[in-house]
Amino acid sequence: MENLSPQATRPDTPMAQPFADAARAAVYETIFSRRDVRGQFLPQAVPDEVLARVLLAAHHAPSVGFMQPWNFLVVRSPEVKQQVRGVFAKAHAEAAAMFPDEKRATYSKLKLEGIVEAPINLCITCDRQRTGPVVIGRTHIPTMDLYSSVCAVQNLWLAARAEGLGVGWVSIFNEPELQAALGIPPEIVPIAYLCIGYVSHFHDKPELEKAGWLPRLPVADLLYYERWGSSDPEHRDPLTATVAQLQDDVQTRGRFPR
Repeated sequence: MENLSPQATRPDTPMAQPFADAARAAVYETIFSRRDVRGQFLPQAVPDEVLARVLLAAHHAPSVGFMQPWNFLVVRSPEVKQQVRGVFAKAHAEAAAMFPDEKRATYSKLKLEGIVEAPINLCITCDRQRTGPVVIGRTHIPTMDLYSSVCAVQNLWLAARAEGLGVGWVSIFNEPELQAALGIPPEIVPIAYLCIGYVSHFHDKPELEKAGWLPRLPVADLLYYERWGSSDPEHRDPLTATVAQLQDDVQTRGRFPR
């Protein structure tokens, strides 16, 4: 491990510095206040310079073998949006039938897209053959390019939140029908269909959490040490206690790490 080498532990070894306090706090505030937006979109146009900034942020995501497998398909046309919404509506009806009765009623009341309302729709894709069949870092885990494209989605989402833009990820589609609506070749994988725009407000909690669909899990329960399943239910390790306290500060007091 590099950080345990004698050179790395010398007192005079240079070390990269953290962001200034205000900048670091802004990063955490962006992360914790990010929301999946569906019903609060405003008709106000998104300036090109703002959209350009968030697209560039997405393009600077990490990618396996630096293959940068993504493309960004911008949708502004009302006609194309209606086509995509039709694809969603069909899948949405199919999905409703998959849930048990006690969940189906709640599901039917949820607004799960803002395709037509959002000024900008964006489909982020993955070209799995962009740099050829052999990619550094993908030789043994072939799905790493897909995960790289998801990193681009997260970069965009956080940059958008910093710009005051809402983003909603719509995932209820039959993939071939979405590809057909957007003219995406069959070998290109649609990773995320995003609705983007200014919003009236951001919810204080994720909408599914507020609707009682599922609760936020305690991060301390998801933390293992050294081997799978080796948890710390009594919070004896200082890290477990610290992360549990941080989560409590965020969820019950609205106090973000600084």
